[in-house]
Amino acid sequence: MEQKNRLRIALAIILLISLAMFTSFGRVLFTRDVPHVSLAPAGSGASSSADASGGESALLRVEVTPRTVQEVVRTLARSNSYYRELTVETFWSGGSSETQVLVWVDQGWTHSQQTLPSGAVRHDLEGEGTRYAWYDGDEGFLTVPLPEEASGEADLSQRIPTYETVLSLDQTQITAAGYEEREGTPCVYIEYRGGALDGYRQRYWVSVDTGLLTAAEILSGDDLVYRMSAQILQTPCPSGAGFTLPDGTVLHQAP
Repeated sequence: MEQKNRLRIALAIILLISLAMFTSFGRVLFTRDVPHVSLAPAGSGASSSADASGGESALLRVEVTPRTVQEVVRTLARSNSYYRELTVETFWSGGSSETQVLVWVDQGWTHSQQTLPSGAVRHDLEGEGTRYAWYDGDEGFLTVPLPEEASGEADLSQRIPTYETVLSLDQTQITAAGYEEREGTPCVYIEYRGGALDGYRQRYWVSVDTGLLTAAEILSGDDLVYRMSAQILQTPCPSGAGFTLPDGTVLHQAP
């Protein structure tokens, strides 16, 4: 019975993450003049430098706390061209599953390739308002129009949460925040309870250099039920990387 309950929790987490992608918490719109946040040097305390005007004389020291972390997250702009490799895991009593994900992103186009626990390989390619989906060996593909504001759709295809949802939280739902290094990457760390997964502890580590989610965990009590980690990152996206359909149609190609 205990194992069945934990399995139900793990499946519920996957479903709720998927639903969160579709329930428009909103994506932050970043502009050229948004301040850039960088990790404070080791030993200097939990603070960072944000340059709002582009000049050395306009540095603002920002301490990352549950009270200030939403403003810090607002300054983070995601890289628009990269390749990376992820591992996504779910856990239940007596078992777990693991999905390997490869992701290519360039100028608004995203191609994710998932190797599922069954061994099947799924592709999701999206850009210009359309998502294409297929499995290795397929001759055809599924075409799905994306809503005008498709917040989190690309994240959903990678099986990861959209960290910008923290911006919609009530500040009292954020239980911890600060700067941490994760796998050697300087990150903003956020822990909270709320949103679509209310009742679960959710932890995000977001790179201050790329604005990408570096790691994520979801816990039920003290039990880990979901974990994402990024192992490899290359920016920009490798030259010549193609965003190609199984019939050979090239929709986009990295320069």
